[in-house]
Amino acid sequence: MDGPGDDHGLDDLRVSEDGLRRARVIAVGRNAAWIVASDEDEPRPASLRKGARHAMLAPGDLVEAQTIDGERVVIDAVLPRSFTLVRRTGGGRVKTMAANVDTIAIVAALVDPPLHFTMIDGLLAFAAQHDVAPLLLLTKADLAGEGAADRVSGLYRAIGVPTIVLQPKTGRGIDDLRTQLAARRALLVGNSGVGKSSIFRALGGIGVVGDLSRFGRGRQTTSTARLFRLGDGFLIDSPGIGEFTLDPMPATELAWLFPEMREPARACRFANCRHLSEPDCAVRAAVETGTIAPSRYASYAEIAVEGAT
Repeated sequence: MDGPGDDHGLDDLRVSEDGLRRARVIAVGRNAAWIVASDEDEPRPASLRKGARHAMLAPGDLVEAQTIDGERVVIDAVLPRSFTLVRRTGGGRVKTMAANVDTIAIVAALVDPPLHFTMIDGLLAFAAQHDVAPLLLLTKADLAGEGAADRVSGLYRAIGVPTIVLQPKTGRGIDDLRTQLAARRALLVGNSGVGKSSIFRALGGIGVVGDLSRFGRGRQTTSTARLFRLGDGFLIDSPGIGEFTLDPMPATELAWLFPEMREPARACRFANCRHLSEPDCAVRAAVETGTIAPSRYASYAEIAVEGAT
């Protein structure tokens, strides 16, 4: 995983003498991608020139592309990445999730679909594991019980997670989100039905675009893509929340990804305590006293039992 650095001028509008134009990749299929040029708002399908450098594209990549015959767009090169977000698949292969991003923006509905704490906490742990900043966006507060939004947002703000309660139809939280995005390069993650489309409409971002099957060779796997751009910041929708899963790890390492567990874990009787059933566990004691939220511990335990080694 590369470290942060220069992003080669996201809003540089220059076109070189040979007609190359800089653009941002917002969705990827096989041998094709949806891109948005630096001086345009509408996405375009583009094919990858055979033999082009960095043949495996990822959302967030900055590319040089040109239009051929006044219509067909071809990607000639991918600029060096300032950051690469990768994960290992179950078979041990490395998969590039995104490039040049510094934030994972998690969208969760308070109701309809029901709030899924384990999903939120797993994605927060994923962000911590990959050293990218988290941003939590809570939707449908108007449909939840009184005080629900304040309780949930307070829980996550208490552990240092920036949290915004959004009601796109009324505009609640949208200005705050714009402010956050102005300095971030974020990947939007969330289950279907949580209001991602409403967020994009409220921001004025690009809507859903079509599939890539006509533009690339072979079967395409990505069918939608959206981008909101503000200054040097951007927000890219990322289909497929199941892709953001934690790598297998010992429970002791998993606990480190839950920041409120780090200090209590040092006081456990056993150095290799899994914080599940071991005697004299300071983490479980912190749950009982309310220092650690029960929902957060429940998420940890579920992830530890199902996926940790």
